[in-house]
Amino acid sequence: MSAILGHDPAIASFLAAWRGGAMHHAWLIAGQRGIGKASFARAAAKRILAEAAGHVSADAPLDIDPATPTARFIDSDGGSAHPDFVQVERGLNKSGTAPARNITVDQIRDLAGLFERTPALSPWRAVVIDSVDDLEKGAANALLKMLEEPPANCLFLLVSHVPGRLLPTIRSRCRTLAFAALDDDAMTSVLARALPDLDESRRRALVESAGGSAGRALALAALDLDPLRADALALMRQGDPSNARRARLMQALTGRNSAERYAAFLDLAPALIATEARHLDGDARLRALDAYGEARELGRLAPRLSLDPATTAFRLGAILASVAEGGPAR
Repeated sequence: MSAILGHDPAIASFLAAWRGGAMHHAWLIAGQRGIGKASFARAAAKRILAEAAGHVSADAPLDIDPATPTARFIDSDGGSAHPDFVQVERGLNKSGTAPARNITVDQIRDLAGLFERTPALSPWRAVVIDSVDDLEKGAANALLKMLEEPPANCLFLLVSHVPGRLLPTIRSRCRTLAFAALDDDAMTSVLARALPDLDESRRRALVESAGGSAGRALALAALDLDPLRADALALMRQGDPSNARRARLMQALTGRNSAERYAAFLDLAPALIATEARHLDGDARLRALDAYGEARELGRLAPRLSLDPATTAFRLGAILASVAEGGPAR
């Protein structure tokens, strides 16, 4: 069994392309957050570079022995120890206190150094960008030029949570590898591995709340988001005529040392709405679907535009409460 649970068809498709000599130079690894896309991208880079270097056989699975030189190099120092591998992600902001808003054009241009030098351990090189959604405009254009004229024997693995928002010209130069939300069995297995001491009822609650995202479930467990989940359900089921629930949500998400909980709840809220929508019908379901779209858009824009967390949290509360408006309290 692969260490990357729930994605056997995608893994098989990727390995079949490699083994069949039909390897596309750029793969768009698409799907929601927290389902294993970045883990797959790193594993795929290791697998290709390891075989190209003669460290594994052609019939080896995606997961290679962590003791092989390729795996050891990529697993140390963020991959910088491997001369033929680069992982690109957001750096820190100017003050060094938080992640930068975007991947910069200079970070993409720096990839030229990888392509200008002769590969060291095999004929192949690999680049992981996690995530390609984070590219600023200049960086996206710089990447597009590389994809239009790809270096020989170079593999681009582009992680995307919202591929529909990418430049169409970038998407058209990639082969898309779609990753579906994890089913309940895969979610249960991931949680059992990561949190073996978690009791069964708690595990079931996390699976139900996380919408097929193991990353979201782990954030729920680590950041004590259960009270916020309860508040969100109350907003959706009972509304908020006095604004009291919205005010409480705002305070919980914007207090001291709450930045991680705020970011996690922005990601969690659409999944909670989607789960609730499955139990509704008629106008209530339509309201939930509208709220789902608004919550997703707010969660996307808030970090990018550095929207005020208090205002954003209050607005998110209003979106949740809109599910209940006009319907019976439950």
